[in-house]
Amino acid sequence: MLKQQYDFVLSSRNTLLTYIGTISEQDFLTENSSFGRGSIRNLLLHICQTYSAWIGERALGIEQEFLPFDNYHTLSDCRSYFNQVDEYIGLFIEKFKGNEQQEIELKRNQESLIVNPLKLFTHVITHEFHHKGQIMSLSRHLGYTPVDADIIR
Repeated sequence: MLKQQYDFVLSSRNTLLTYIGTISEQDFLTENSSFGRGSIRNLLLHICQTYSAWIGERALGIEQEFLPFDNYHTLSDCRSYFNQVDEYIGLFIEKFKGNEQQEIELKRNQESLIVNPLKLFTHVITHEFHHKGQIMSLSRHLGYTPVDADIIR
């Protein structure tokens, strides 16, 4: 079930990234303090970093290096990071297949946190959709007309 749900996320994300490809490089990097992380690029990278922290590092135990946003210059750079995220999700789904409700212990800021894989998976995908909405709003403020990137469209 998680694999099917992630396929829906990937379809929506592909629509978003294709749309972002129509945005000028300058606008892609334009910072606006009203939108959390500031720019479309920064929001995309924050999405990736969140997947990497929760799924890659905490759930799978894969050490992460979180590079500054300025290390990423293009949409292609962001797509490469999303490819890494997709690998982590594939490993996560395989690791917890059939055990989605089993409680697991994670560490966050030196504290123990008890969650199940379903809740963790739901957390990261809803986080992505939250920021996808910010990206669409930010693009509208930059003069673009956002596309429909919902799961059902």
